[in-house]
Amino acid sequence: MLTRFFRFSFTRGFSSCPMKRKYGPISLDPQKKRAMTATLPTITLNPREEQLKGLLLDVARFIDENPPPATTTAAEDGNSDGVSTAKAIPEPVVLRWAGGWVRDKLLGIESHDIDTAINCMTGEAFVLHLRAFCDTPAHRERHSIGPDDVGSLHKIARNPEKSKHLETTTTRLFGLDVDFVNLRRETYTEESRNPQMEFGTAEEDALRRDATVNALFYNLHTSQVEDFTGGLEDMREKLIRTPLEPLQTFTDDPLRVLRLVRFASRLEFSIDPGAEGVMGDSRVLNALRLKISRERVGVELEKMLKGSNPVDALKLIDRLGLYHTIFTDPARAEMPAPDISNWSAAYLCLDSLARNNTPGSIYQLLVTSEEAKSNAWALAALAPWEQLPDEPVVEGRKPALPLAIQAAKKGFKAPNKLCDIVAAGHRHRSNILELKDIVHTEQPSMKERDRFGMAVREWDSRGGNWRLQVLYVILADVEARADNGSPEKPAGQKRGGAVPVEEVLAEWQRFLDHLIELDVMDAPSLKRLVDGHLLTKALGVKPGKWLGDALDVATAWQLRNPGVTDSAGAVEEVRKRKKELGIK
Repeated sequence: MLTRFFRFSFTRGFSSCPMKRKYGPISLDPQKKRAMTATLPTITLNPREEQLKGLLLDVARFIDENPPPATTTAAEDGNSDGVSTAKAIPEPVVLRWAGGWVRDKLLGIESHDIDTAINCMTGEAFVLHLRAFCDTPAHRERHSIGPDDVGSLHKIARNPEKSKHLETTTTRLFGLDVDFVNLRRETYTEESRNPQMEFGTAEEDALRRDATVNALFYNLHTSQVEDFTGGLEDMREKLIRTPLEPLQTFTDDPLRVLRLVRFASRLEFSIDPGAEGVMGDSRVLNALRLKISRERVGVELEKMLKGSNPVDALKLIDRLGLYHTIFTDPARAEMPAPDISNWSAAYLCLDSLARNNTPGSIYQLLVTSEEAKSNAWALAALAPWEQLPDEPVVEGRKPALPLAIQAAKKGFKAPNKLCDIVAAGHRHRSNILELKDIVHTEQPSMKERDRFGMAVREWDSRGGNWRLQVLYVILADVEARADNGSPEKPAGQKRGGAVPVEEVLAEWQRFLDHLIELDVMDAPSLKRLVDGHLLTKALGVKPGKWLGDALDVATAWQLRNPGVTDSAGAVEEVRKRKKELGIK
């Protein structure tokens, strides 16, 4: 097929020089070019995109008619990005929308983020011209530019040491987030893994991208899709494939491993076997562990877990052996690692719970917001760490954070709110399990409404979102006790004595049903009959350290006596226990 021809011609175009690697010239037969153009799909723009396209084309014409002075090197114009602001030989400005926007439009998915690639100047230089163009009243009127249609300019610097090779300039136009960057090619030397960035052609820029389906262009001047790597065929085949040889692609930028996982799970595509074969290569994993900033790892993981198929992302992470590279402290070579042979039981369990989200179900009771949905998948990812004991306390030092928190904070820069939930779930796990077992074994104490209600209040006050704490304990319990139930795991990896997931979940469903029967699901928001001022006045004493415990006694009495609105009984309960509470 025609796209296969393109792949072949690109492969032959690479330089074999041992000192430098860069993209060689690409020449396409004119007849084949015409055939390609005739079969390319078309993209229909929405009104905002049409308005943006018209503005950008006018800016390109404005630059062509008023060309800036040509520069030759980055050093001469002081540009820190490693490329000059414009090519030495002036040429007409050509604009292309690139990557994910093109892919999504072809899939019928609307996107609010547009990457704009420029052939002959940096993104920053183009945006400066764009803003100057938009400052002219006649231009604003011509393009119906309102006061809020052009946002402020933001420059995102490159960081080669962390494989952030591209400097981009971004702004908001007509409600769309638009990034601008010049077309590039990369040159590597034996002395450095950081590429020398140079202006490149669209073909060369396509080749340096992470996946062929992200290497498509929409040429604003011709209104045509441009495919230089076979991305259209790969989209038809639902295949994620790297434009270059996979090991080269991943060692150039190891973050691409996670990006391919994200795209495959989000689009429900398969990853090319050749790429899968090296994604778990030790050289790639070491580079991903040490070379990539954990903030960038966290961004990719967050997008996976907030995506449409988070379970597929975790399956790929599991199958490709990426777990211990993502969920770890890269600065601690000796950090303990959990056994993840049964991890699939946790994430497959969460997937099953989410798909069976019916009234009164575990998922419906515990996952109550959009934020909680993505946090739930993070909890499933961290569940294996609960099998490990806390690290021993070193004399003279504070106790170390639970290992799950270390993996979250250092591994993917988890937000504080998520870390608080994990820490609280870890701290309250034994108490949560104890109360669940009381209900499971039908012990007499299961009728003690105050015991369960005060526990729920305690969980929520120390860590927040007690429901997700319980979910974390459930997933850890499933991971520890249940058969993983995954056809992808050989029978030899399944734990002896494991019980079916359904039996474990039945225990937890009964526990939550009991909390509903006791009417303590909303115990954290229970309005107290007694506050500190009322209690000290009624007892005729001054406030002291005893007050917090005394208020808990009053609240427990209130839970034992639902429906009572008179505070006298609660005050009397505290009065009876004055000596126990240390009230003088």
